[in-house]
Amino acid sequence: MDADTALPYRALTATTSETKPPSRPLSLAARAAIATSFVLAGFLGLVGLTLTQTNKARALQTLHDRLENFAIAYITNTDVNRYGKLLPPDTPPDPNFSRPGSGLYAVAIGDGFHWESSSAIGRDFTFLKPLKPGQSQFVGPINTRMGRLYYYSYGVAFDAPNKKVVRLTMMVAQTEDQLEGENAVFRHTLVIWLSILGVMLIVLQLLLLRWSLTPLREVASDMSRVERGDSEQLDSQYPLELTGLTERINAFITNEREQRTRYRHTLADLAHSLKTPLAVIRSQLESPTAGDEAARRASVLDQVRRMNELVAYQLSRAATSGRQTFASAVPIAGHAEDLVQGLEKVYAAKNVLCEFDIEDGAVFYGEQGDLLELMGNLLENAFKWAGHRVLLVVKMRAQAGRQRPGLWLSVEDDGPGIAEDKIEKVLQRGVRGDERVQGHGIGLSIVQDIVHAYRGELVVDRSPEFGGARFCVSLAAS
Repeated sequence: MDADTALPYRALTATTSETKPPSRPLSLAARAAIATSFVLAGFLGLVGLTLTQTNKARALQTLHDRLENFAIAYITNTDVNRYGKLLPPDTPPDPNFSRPGSGLYAVAIGDGFHWESSSAIGRDFTFLKPLKPGQSQFVGPINTRMGRLYYYSYGVAFDAPNKKVVRLTMMVAQTEDQLEGENAVFRHTLVIWLSILGVMLIVLQLLLLRWSLTPLREVASDMSRVERGDSEQLDSQYPLELTGLTERINAFITNEREQRTRYRHTLADLAHSLKTPLAVIRSQLESPTAGDEAARRASVLDQVRRMNELVAYQLSRAATSGRQTFASAVPIAGHAEDLVQGLEKVYAAKNVLCEFDIEDGAVFYGEQGDLLELMGNLLENAFKWAGHRVLLVVKMRAQAGRQRPGLWLSVEDDGPGIAEDKIEKVLQRGVRGDERVQGHGIGLSIVQDIVHAYRGELVVDRSPEFGGARFCVSLAAS
């Protein structure tokens, strides 16, 4: 029973493992070719239908004019003798009127008068009705014993020598077969030429598609070169429609490489920074000197605290996301208020007043953590060194041709400021956690790393309003 129970389970497992992979979607060229073929077929079909109907109307009008001319020719050549008898013409306007079964007929009826062309002898024209003089009509196709006919009839009155008026109705008819034969020839010719034109247009469209999609193939080829390491970025010249895409791909590649470089440098800096504390701890632990256990313990704890600060600092540097191509907009005003409220509690004894000059709708395009680190360090610096006042200014700077505006952020205080000869030293790059200067240098290395990661600029000068230090961060539009 166990075996019987296990068999369905094995079959179910085998069936599940044989799941078919999803089908590959059609290429852009195939999609465009199919769509173009359908559109072209519909367009050429409408063109063919329009031309067919136009030709049919033209052929019908031509038939009307032709039959009318025959009728007028017969009437013109018809005479009345002195006894009031109608004398039909001896010579017909077209030889087909003399050939029986030609499909072209002429019939005249009047006051006791009936005449038929040679082609109409033995045919049934009882459907013909007399018309008043000057009245005409074009009818067809109608069903008769001779087949479907078109006919034109015209009523006329002749003045006889005995002052008698003789009425006559002249009819000229033609079978539908002749008209339909002409239309069929036209349709056949039209189908052939439209088919040739359709094939030529499809071939031309495929060539145009191949030429139009060449830039996309170049992008794919350049991406392959970047993946192989043969190229740093997409460096080909692309059409305007692809410029935005390739620029963002290049920005994405650059950001990814900068992130890797930042991780690598952070690990290298961390390893280098930990060498000295580890060497001190090792020497203290390996020292044979006795009696100074408390001092040795204090030295080890001091080095451990220093190592903890270094690790926290380097992890903060590594966590910086940097400029992102597809970053979301982080509102600044709310986060600034939260940071200031926390700092006001920490520095409540100083009674510092922080003022805001934040533009409505100001946002930061990046990670929220980077914004908090940036503003948090600058505001904490200002609170620590300010006398009583701190000013936070945030402005957006739009730039033509850029989708995302730039950002200008400054933090000012009324403290002692920074001497001009020390500003360059404060802003030196590569300062490690164990080398940071007290005061305005606290957290400045993290600020520098964040600004550099977002390809911005940090400037330190003197506040024109408060007289203390002013830290200005400028991030370019993107």
